Amino acid sequence: MTKHPAHTLQLYTTKSVIVLDSEGKRLLAKYYSPDYPTLKEQRVFEKALFDKTKKLNSEIVLLDNQVIVYKNSHDVFIYFVGTMDENELILSSALQSFYEALSMLLAGQVEKRAILENADLVFLALDETIDDGIILESDSTQIAARVTKKDSNDGSVPLTEQTIAQALRQAQEQFAKSLLK
Repeated sequence: MTKHPAHTLQLYTTKSVIVLDSEGKRLLAKYYSPDYPTLKEQRVFEKALFDKTKKLNSEIVLLDNQVIVYKNSHDVFIYFVGTMDENELILSSALQSFYEALSMLLAGQVEKRAILENADLVFLALDETIDDGIILESDSTQIAARVTKKDSNDGSVPLTEQTIAQALRQAQEQFAKSLLK
């Protein structure tokens, strides 16, 4: 009896996504791995990351045995952090898709003020791009469309296809209707 090698499904993952302003201060950060469990450790890593990339013109760096792809836009730095084994082209593609989706959602203004004023859209776009570290989508138009998806004609969108904002709005409407009865 011969044994066949087990075929394993490999998912492309990120360890974290970090958005810093031009001074290295956190605008958004999601850590999907336990590498930096405390806020203090995260801040130390973010400072080291910013210090290493603030004057570079590259799009990829190595730091703490991690592959980091990043993009600088106006007064923000967007970082996707992966393991040394992760494919940097996949990370870069996911970063570019997230950035392009933000550009669509923020009317081309991927900058600190717009990110802070539209944090809900930014977080939704990130959640549509990456879920628990797993890269879900690399098509920026799909990401933006899911974030801004309007309710269907009858006003009901299946719960599994709703964005968080849509689900919250629908719950508020149902609650308001129940109060009127």
